[in-house]
Amino acid sequence: MGTNRYIYVPRRQVIRGLLATAAFGATSKLWTGCSSSPSNTASTEGATTGTGASSGKPITIGFIYNAPKDDYGWNQAQARGAEAIKTIPGIKVIEQESVPETKEVQEVMRNMIDQDGATVLVPTSFGYFDPHVLEVAKDYPEVQFFHSGTLWKEGMPKNVGSYFALIDEGQYLAGRIAAKVSKTGKIGFVGAKPINPVLRNINSFMLGARSVKPDTKMQVIFTGDWSLPVKEAEATNSLADQGVDVIAVHVDSPKVVIETAEKRGVFSSGFHSDQSALAPKGYLTGTMYNWPTIQKQYVEWLQAGKTLMNGGIPHQVLGGIAEDYISMATFGPAVTDAMKQDLETTKEKIAKGSLKVYTGAIEDNTGKTRIPAGKAYAVTAPELTQIDWLAEGVSGKTS
Repeated sequence: MGTNRYIYVPRRQVIRGLLATAAFGATSKLWTGCSSSPSNTASTEGATTGTGASSGKPITIGFIYNAPKDDYGWNQAQARGAEAIKTIPGIKVIEQESVPETKEVQEVMRNMIDQDGATVLVPTSFGYFDPHVLEVAKDYPEVQFFHSGTLWKEGMPKNVGSYFALIDEGQYLAGRIAAKVSKTGKIGFVGAKPINPVLRNINSFMLGARSVKPDTKMQVIFTGDWSLPVKEAEATNSLADQGVDVIAVHVDSPKVVIETAEKRGVFSSGFHSDQSALAPKGYLTGTMYNWPTIQKQYVEWLQAGKTLMNGGIPHQVLGGIAEDYISMATFGPAVTDAMKQDLETTKEKIAKGSLKVYTGAIEDNTGKTRIPAGKAYAVTAPELTQIDWLAEGVSGKTS
C-alpha cells in the first residue's frame, strides 16, 4: 500500500528527465497513452474516441483511495465499485491506496495518466476535489475525472464530473430498526463533523426512529475529523456511559465505533460498508453504498463512446434506493423477522415515491420549523443541501 506510492516518485523523475530530450517528444505518445497538453485538440479527440469500443484498446481506469481498501468503511465501499468492473472485457483497473489529500494525490493522478495510460480517473476522497482534481483536470482535458461527492458545479472543467449515493433513505430505515430494538429510547451517534452530509445522516436516522417511537432521544458527539480512532472510541464509551443502547456512526471507518459498542454491550448501526463481522451480537444493520451500480453504468457509457465532454455522460450522477445506489447491510440477531418485513415494506414505499423522508412538518432541536406541514422533499432536492441544523430530539451542537 504505502510502498506502492513511493515507487511512483522516481519513475516520475525519470519521465521529467526524458521530457528534456527531443527523442521523448517524438515517442512519448507511444507509451503514455495520452498527451498532457491542454491545447492539443487533436489529442483530446483521440482520447475521446479511444475510450469507446471502436478503438480496440482497453479503457484504463484509475481508482485512488485515502486509506486502505479494507477499512470496513468509505474506502472499502469504493473498492467494491472498482472490483465490480475488473472482469468486464475491455476494462483495465489500476488502484492506489493511502494517498493523502495533499499535492501527493496530484502526483499520483499524473502518474496514472502518464505512466499507466489512464484515460479515466476516480479520485474517491472528498478532499481530493478542490484544488487537486480541478488543477490536474485543466492540464489533461482529454482525461475524464469522476469524483465521489456532490461538489461539481457549472463552470468547472468539462472533463470533471461527480457521482454520489444519497443515503438519507437508508438511514431512515436503519433508524426505524434502531427504535424498534432500543429499550431505553436513547440513541447515540458518533459523527465526524457537523457539515451537511453528516447532519442529513443524523437527521434522517432520527426521523426514521421517531416514525416508530416519537419520544426517541438522540445524543450526538462530533469527533472533529473523518479518522480519529482514539476520539471515536472515547465518544462511543461516553455515549454508552450516558445510557444509550444503540449507537450509529458517520466517520470514514466505523470499525472502532462498532467494535467499542460491541465491547460495551451496546447495539450498533453501521455505515458505508457491512461491519456485521465486527459485532456478531450487537450489530443491527447499516446503510451501504452500492458503488458497483454506478461504476458499471460509467463503463457502459464509456464503452459506447460517451464522455463528459461530448455530453453523453452527465456531470452529476445522484440517486438513492430507487436507483439501487444504496442498500442495507446484513441484519444482526436482534433484528426479528417482523422488523425485516417492516423495513422491506417501508423501503418499497420509498422506492415508489409514496414515502419521502423529509415530509413536513419537521422542526429542529430549538423548536424552529424547518420543513412546513404539507411540504415534502425528495432526497435529490437541492434544498436539502442547505441543511445545517439538527432535528427535534437530537442533542448536539452544529458549531
